Amino acid sequence: MKTPVPTHTLRRRARRGQAMVEYSVINWFLVFFLIVMMSVDLGNGDEKMNVIDAFLRAYQIYYDSFYFVLNLPFP
Repeated sequence: MKTPVPTHTLRRRARRGQAMVEYSVINWFLVFFLIVMMSVDLGNGDEKMNVIDAFLRAYQIYYDSFYFVLNLPFP
């Protein structure tokens, strides 16, 4: 026979689940807003991209330049 779980433990578990769902929903809305709603003009006006793509592009340029410097043949 199984020992019954105290009710306060069940309530605590339910609150933790609710907080995780709220956190996930808020993050989903923020990411959705950045991807769909916001676009940035990058220079000449022909190329528009959203903020997440612009951040990822800047990070890729940073990473490539750092990797290039590490692979230089000079000490």
